[in-house]
Amino acid sequence: MKSSQRQGLWMVTLEELINEKQQHLDYNPVRKTKVGDVVCVEMEERARSCLLRSRATLEQDIKASYLMDHMISDGVLTGDEEERVLSKPTRREQAAALLEVLLWKDNRAYISFYNALIRESYGDLASLLHNDLPQLSPEGEKSYSNGISPTVQAILSEGGVPQRPVVFVNRPALLNKVREKLYKLQNAVGWVTVFGMAGSGKSVLAAEAVRDHTLIKECFPDGVHWLSVGQCERADLLVRLQSLCFRLEQSQISEAPLRPPSSVEEAKERLRFLMLRRFPRALLILDDVWDSYTLRAFDIQCRVLLTTRNRSLTDSVSGQRFSVPVESGLDEEKALEILALYVNGKLHNLPEQARSIVKECKGSPLVVSLIGALLREFPERWGYYLRQLQKKQFQRIRKSSSYDYEALDQAMDASLQVLKEEHRELYKDLSVLEKDVKVPAKVLSVLWGKELEDVEDVLQEFVNKSLLFRDCNQRPYLYYLHDLQLDFLTEQNRSQLAELHSKVIRQYQQAYSKSLPTSVDVECLYWYRFLPHHMARAGLSKELYSLMFSLDWVKNKAQIMGSAHLINDYVEYGAILDKENSEVRLQFQEFLSLNGHHLEQRPFPDVVQLALSQPHSSEVYRQALLQAKERANRGQLYLDWVNKSNQESLSRLVLHPHQNSVYYACFSRDGNKIASCGASKTLRVFKSTSGEKLQEILAHDDEVLCCAFSPDDRHIATCSSDRKVKVWNVEKGTLLRVFEDEHEEQINHCQFTHTNRRVLLATCSNDKITNTKLWNLNKRTSQNTMFGHMEPVNHCCFSPDDTYLATSSNDGTLKLFEVQSANEWKSIDINSFFPENDDETSVMVKCSTWSADGTCIFCAAKNTVFMFDIETQDMLLEIRTSRLSTVQYCQACPNSQLLALALSHYTVELWDFEANKRMAECSGHLSWVPCVQFSPKGSLLLSSSDDQTIRLWETERVHTSSAVALKRDFDVVFNQDDITVVAADSKNRLQVRSGLTGALEFESVKQKSRIRCTCICRQAPAVALGTEDGTVQAGKMSARQVLRRIGLKALQLLNLQQTSVLALGLELGTVQVLEVPSGNTLATLLGHTKTVHHCLFTEDGQTLITSSEDTTVRVWRWRTGECLVLEGHKEQVRKFHLVGFSSSSPALLSWSFDGTAKVWDLSSGKKLQDLECHHGAVLSADISLDGQVFSTASADKTAKVWSCTSWEMVFLLKGHKACVRSCRFSWDSKRLATGDDNGEIRLWNMLNGSLLRICSRESKDSMDSFHGGWVTDLHFSPDNKVLVSTGGYIKWWSVERGEALQTFYTTGANLKRIHVSPDFKSFVTIDNIGILYILKQVEGGQL
Repeated sequence: MKSSQRQGLWMVTLEELINEKQQHLDYNPVRKTKVGDVVCVEMEERARSCLLRSRATLEQDIKASYLMDHMISDGVLTGDEEERVLSKPTRREQAAALLEVLLWKDNRAYISFYNALIRESYGDLASLLHNDLPQLSPEGEKSYSNGISPTVQAILSEGGVPQRPVVFVNRPALLNKVREKLYKLQNAVGWVTVFGMAGSGKSVLAAEAVRDHTLIKECFPDGVHWLSVGQCERADLLVRLQSLCFRLEQSQISEAPLRPPSSVEEAKERLRFLMLRRFPRALLILDDVWDSYTLRAFDIQCRVLLTTRNRSLTDSVSGQRFSVPVESGLDEEKALEILALYVNGKLHNLPEQARSIVKECKGSPLVVSLIGALLREFPERWGYYLRQLQKKQFQRIRKSSSYDYEALDQAMDASLQVLKEEHRELYKDLSVLEKDVKVPAKVLSVLWGKELEDVEDVLQEFVNKSLLFRDCNQRPYLYYLHDLQLDFLTEQNRSQLAELHSKVIRQYQQAYSKSLPTSVDVECLYWYRFLPHHMARAGLSKELYSLMFSLDWVKNKAQIMGSAHLINDYVEYGAILDKENSEVRLQFQEFLSLNGHHLEQRPFPDVVQLALSQPHSSEVYRQALLQAKERANRGQLYLDWVNKSNQESLSRLVLHPHQNSVYYACFSRDGNKIASCGASKTLRVFKSTSGEKLQEILAHDDEVLCCAFSPDDRHIATCSSDRKVKVWNVEKGTLLRVFEDEHEEQINHCQFTHTNRRVLLATCSNDKITNTKLWNLNKRTSQNTMFGHMEPVNHCCFSPDDTYLATSSNDGTLKLFEVQSANEWKSIDINSFFPENDDETSVMVKCSTWSADGTCIFCAAKNTVFMFDIETQDMLLEIRTSRLSTVQYCQACPNSQLLALALSHYTVELWDFEANKRMAECSGHLSWVPCVQFSPKGSLLLSSSDDQTIRLWETERVHTSSAVALKRDFDVVFNQDDITVVAADSKNRLQVRSGLTGALEFESVKQKSRIRCTCICRQAPAVALGTEDGTVQAGKMSARQVLRRIGLKALQLLNLQQTSVLALGLELGTVQVLEVPSGNTLATLLGHTKTVHHCLFTEDGQTLITSSEDTTVRVWRWRTGECLVLEGHKEQVRKFHLVGFSSSSPALLSWSFDGTAKVWDLSSGKKLQDLECHHGAVLSADISLDGQVFSTASADKTAKVWSCTSWEMVFLLKGHKACVRSCRFSWDSKRLATGDDNGEIRLWNMLNGSLLRICSRESKDSMDSFHGGWVTDLHFSPDNKVLVSTGGYIKWWSVERGEALQTFYTTGANLKRIHVSPDFKSFVTIDNIGILYILKQVEGGQL
């Protein structure tokens, strides 16, 4: 019968074994035959006789299939011989067949068979063969055991150390750690513990560690003894001790064998005597020890290497202790290699299910080996075993070689049985954890309802028994389960999972009954990340609704984890949430998608204020308004965007992936991921649905200019200014290949072929000649170089069928190359389409894109996109954009006639290339747009920008939108609760909007000339307009007629009532005066020769003052046409102020880019003062309300304060580090605020000119500014306590503390000015993409 325990072999010392071998070689030559170059040593006669004598016993007991695995691993048995043996119908006949094969083999086969008996716990049968073990000849030793020293092999074989498994995996890092610890036992007794979970490869590692000649010679010359322990009761332990004592005693010549010890204590003492007296420098290897009671039986002052699942076992024994954790599993490539070896195949020939099987095996050597052995027997069952793994059917993955348990699930379950009942229940709770998630003890303290210290004690026990792993690299410690353990737990408790998740929710609600978690430690991170998951898995849909439809939850989670995780939650649990209210779910998701880039900023923005920008019908807005009103009652400031119902956001998602310009972004081939790169030198991959980061890699040493997904989305290529091309594994973020020696200049673009048929990577660079190359990822050098361009190549792209490669170059040509031959096929001279271009200067062709059917190609140069027929090279279409912009990139939609253009003036345009019609303009970016890409299905469009953002647009929604933008030069009239706004739109039509909603009252037709300024006077029912033709018109016309005749760039509208006079200054210097609302033309004033920048009526409405780019200021008696010309400035006059206005001495202050300020008498036109104020342009000026002083702000980075009586400089205000662009006095004239182009605002004391404080963020924002751009306008509140400023957004500041009270983020940026109501509760501005903002302070707030 097969014995119930594994047994080892006895051995002599190293020196005795060597001597014995040498004597045998000298005096007992063995028979040898030679077959080819291989020396075969025939089995010694005594060994053959022993097999024949023991044949009947062996045939009765052994199971041949178990033994043959080891013999095949040793190379003494072939696969054909194994098949012949297994073809026998019964176990006994198989055993007989195996012995018959052995009798015809050599000494190595005998020894291998002997070792296999030991390995498979046939110790009693192995003892029958021991005395007749043959010796090995030198020739035989040379080929034995894969290069391991034959002496070492003999020692390990006699010591019962298991042979290498059929397929051996070398783990050098772990192996070196174990050997390092074993060397510490060279001069002293002690323990080396190799611990890890079931199936982690501890036993194989321990056996491999002692396969080292130097280690054995220097540390363990008395031999190595292996004993498999396992789970055992006291009686079983005694049997194992008896066996070990018997083996050690048999190695000594004794005529009177001792009786077996009768108790564990007696066996321990005898073992102590043997190890101390006879084998003092031997190593005892105890495999698979489970409990400390068993281990104490071997506490006999010897050298011990033990494998266990419980790292704390050696705490109960004496002597020095060392440990080696076995936590890491196999990587994917190593696991695939194992499977290939099992099925005798090549790595690249493995079926597609192989990678999935490896993934499901979780890196466990045991599971990979089990599956490999099964596949060796059933090579067609790849799909079947994959399904069993995916279904967690562990009981079906049964052993194919010896192991202590019949199936994997039994091995896992055995680890749990050693726990107390209470602790088994606690361990069951871990079934709710997610894979690869590490949790702090505090989370489990909440889950279990125990004190933290008690929880840590329980977790320590789990860790000690390898039931749990601990990450000690972080504080506090984090705990996690191996994927295999979690799979087993999940399967074992499948029927109870919902209740276990419900327990998590109950415990959480009890712990956080008063408020949400607010700290930023790892405990809070866990709850914010996984609370929705637990609710969904528990089926607690109402609780999930309440949580996810809460603005408080959104605010807290966004602050701690960012918006991408939140968006992902709404996507992942959308099906559940939609059962409650799909509209609300979409409202929250849209809010996060459009404001995610703000939520990434630090300091963290006010989420309530952001939410007040949502539509009035939105649940997000409703909750925000309630909170804003409540906080306003406590004195906080909130602004409601009251006219937002007229605005439509076309962006679906706004991302801020990099801390610098985003040069390129692209969709994966399945559309589920987006990759981006840019000036930050990084590559980032994120989900296209939510923006959740999947991978972030510091990819290059310089700017990353382009990135591209491979056809199967497994790889990403990047190219850089550092002249390198790199290929990355998308899932792992690991570097696979670097091409760095062939391009000598920056590499501008890279792209993979579209199909997997023949995967190639194309790159193009600034090299003069060798600028376009094709790469095969399996080769270290380029496969082909395309010759033809003699200047840098900016872009390259494959045709849809990968037959051709199109290249766009600075030499002014678009070339098409045949991919197969790398020969130039066709060349199109783009230079010829720009006859106005200098003959010596070539047109830069930026990029090209193919039509979906591959019959046409588009290319971009300057502000134009051309469409060509591939076969004839005829130009089919020419699209010209604004003359002030250039096309940075273009791409054709893969399934429609749309063409997307990325432009330098911050927008994306969509064109129908069949109709040659612009269909839409996508505004929102704040800087150049260098890239635009359609998703594979064409439903989405992404654009990347130098403003550090990526915007995702829904193609159909953008395509059908008819939004019209307003211009930033505008004016506002506040009349009690009514607001009227006048502005021009992007089509150069005048719009008049009124009311809090900004309803459109008037709209003119498109005008040929641009209106640059306007103003209103309510004293007389007339309007003045400036026109381009230099004429002055006066008369009567309808309001509609007036509005049709004017266009507008900048206008100023003051105190509009039922009838008002409106003055408009036009681009070519004309001024028109109109009556509103009748629209009668009252006057057309000629005189200015260049653009009129500013106009203003005097208080009596009889005089109109205008300033122009022609360096003059003109004072008009507009009814009569009389004019005073104020000449003296040498550069343009942008603006002016009235000074000390009175009926006797009206005066005017003007300033100019020439650095001067001048004071004029309005009655006579006489120059009263001429002040050389600054060395740079004067950009702004203001007059104190008391009329005593005025200020000037300049491009020379200073501001100055001047006396209005002495006209001397009072204060020089220094400290700004950029142009000072704006200045404003407080209402009490005691303070002056100045703002610069860095976004910094300074408050000055007007009593002594000292700096009071600086209003500024702690750090610069994404626009490299403290205010999102230049500070362009400033206003104090009437009580001088609050300051409002405009830049890239609007901020309100506490004048006393210099701290920001509130920030309103506009969709666009670069605000020019803000109009403020007299009560400082209404604010109106327009951003650079033309959106009008009418903001009202939420009631209850006190400023």
